[in-house]
Amino acid sequence: MKPDEQKKLNKKLKRNNVFAANRKNIKDGNSLARLVGLLTILLVCGSVAYFAHAYFSAMSSVQQAYRGTGKTSQLISQKKPISILILGVDQGIEGRHDRGNSDTMILTTMNPQKKEATMTSIPRDLLADIKGDGTGEGKYYMFRANSAYQLGGSKGATRTVSALLNTPVNYYMEVNMKALESMVEALGGVDVNVPFTFTYHTYFKKGKQHLNGKEALDYVRMRKEDPQGDYGRQMRQRQVINDIVRKGMSVNSITNYRKILKVFAKYVKTNLTFDDMLSIAMNYRDCTQKIQSGYIHGHNVWIGTAAMQVASTKELQRISDLVRTSLGLKKEKLRNQETRQNSLQQGLDWDDPDDFRNYVIYDKDSDTMDGN
Repeated sequence: MKPDEQKKLNKKLKRNNVFAANRKNIKDGNSLARLVGLLTILLVCGSVAYFAHAYFSAMSSVQQAYRGTGKTSQLISQKKPISILILGVDQGIEGRHDRGNSDTMILTTMNPQKKEATMTSIPRDLLADIKGDGTGEGKYYMFRANSAYQLGGSKGATRTVSALLNTPVNYYMEVNMKALESMVEALGGVDVNVPFTFTYHTYFKKGKQHLNGKEALDYVRMRKEDPQGDYGRQMRQRQVINDIVRKGMSVNSITNYRKILKVFAKYVKTNLTFDDMLSIAMNYRDCTQKIQSGYIHGHNVWIGTAAMQVASTKELQRISDLVRTSLGLKKEKLRNQETRQNSLQQGLDWDDPDDFRNYVIYDKDSDTMDGN
């Protein structure tokens, strides 16, 4: 090799040594550190890709479920108390494919300042002044609360509940009851305390029990065999929903996020935007630490040949006060068609457990039944 060529080769070798570790200086600790560093980089990159995929998958799913105006809520962005009406509908269950009535109505409030939430079940047969969707005259006058959904969809249901309790209903979440089964499956089941032994497609034994999706759906649908009727069914619904919320907020559910989002996109309709839901998940999660659940107590009545329930003015006022207080609003005396109807009744004893058979509906803005 010529001298000039040897010099060039020596320069290259010297330059390469800058980037190469001296074999004498390589130790086990250094090798392990480099391996850990490499794995860390791979994990970070993988995590970013994973959560980016999760983020955009969540956005896509919520956009499919979204039925609002596209505006992000100032209430949620400012971490104000909010109310959400949860509507469980029966489409696709037991052969039904029409809009139908809402099988479940639960008004939920969340107050991030107080770190508390309320869940109030509204009996499906409760007598209420049924509102339409606000686009026209289409409304019943006084009928079962769950018919509001059939008449005016989610808008009609939220307007009816808002008027019933004199409280704002900020958002709605319309859930096909088929979603309950799929959601419970995605979360790995739910844990409930069965109040008594019964069979409704599935055998349920009194005491603590872990339910899969189908079992959970059977558990919340049974009504006729419950000693408390619809009230007992509402209690079981709240049990399942509470455990879904608890598991949904847990870190463990991240592994199942694809299944959960798929269920959400297919079976849920809402006027909450993706940003709204993301903000609720981040800023309202402490509300799940204290959930006060209950229901509107009604009295069984017969109006003609129709069996319904009527809540006393005192009971409606109690629930109105509860919800308004949770939302940070002042209590107001309740004045609506429901309380007006109660005030016009003659000779009713609200403490009498027997069915009322002389409850009558008075014409709108009239103290008579014939409108004169």
